[in-house]
Amino acid sequence: MAFQVTEVQHVLKGAGYPMDGKALATLAKKNGAGGDLVGGKGVGTANGPNEVMKQLKDHLGGRPDA
Repeated sequence: MAFQVTEVQHVLKGAGYPMDGKALATLAKKNGAGGDLVGGKGVGTANGPNEVMKQLKDHLGGRPDA
């Protein structure tokens, strides 16, 4: 499944970097992310949003919801 960059940015709003993958997943879930985004995409510790995007690069670029 591919995700939109804006979707990832939205669910990680309020992140206090650096954060590890578990903390990022918890924040994303709190901000309304679905299980497909939260569950095991292999994000490790990130020092900022750009690093999260780099770690998710293979999962970004899906069609936006209509």
